[in-house]
Amino acid sequence: MAGTVEQKLAAQGIVLHEPASPVANYVGFVRTGNLLFVSGQVCFDAQGKLIAKGKLGAGVTVEQGNAAARGCAINLLAQIKAALGDLDKVVRVVRLGGFVNSAPDFLDGPKVLNGASDLMVAAFGDKGRHARTTVGVASLPADASVEVEGIFEVS
Repeated sequence: MAGTVEQKLAAQGIVLHEPASPVANYVGFVRTGNLLFVSGQVCFDAQGKLIAKGKLGAGVTVEQGNAAARGCAINLLAQIKAALGDLDKVVRVVRLGGFVNSAPDFLDGPKVLNGASDLMVAAFGDKGRHARTTVGVASLPADASVEVEGIFEVS
């Protein structure tokens, strides 16, 4: 039986898939004490296809970037489930770090990252409210439009 958080996600049409394996010399997550650090997740969908490819402000819209950030958040949740077995063990979403593949003059990175932040609040309620950093970058792996990493307090 799925926990409360997974039931909330299912009500939104979200079913978690197996998380992607790391593509280089790192692991998907590290737990130390009651903190779970989840490596950056690019905006792949469950079939391994990029939700948005290319630069925000140069062919990729804010709306497409927002959807990509939401996809990154789903991938973060899949990693958390792999780490803990149950999303209900998340005590608090502490911080999200977002990287937006941006044209030099693109200034709406925070609007893009709201796709990830909004999903965390939808999934965890007030426990999903978090600190956040959004950084525009020159490129991301596979020319992904967005990548998001996270830190979570867990039980």
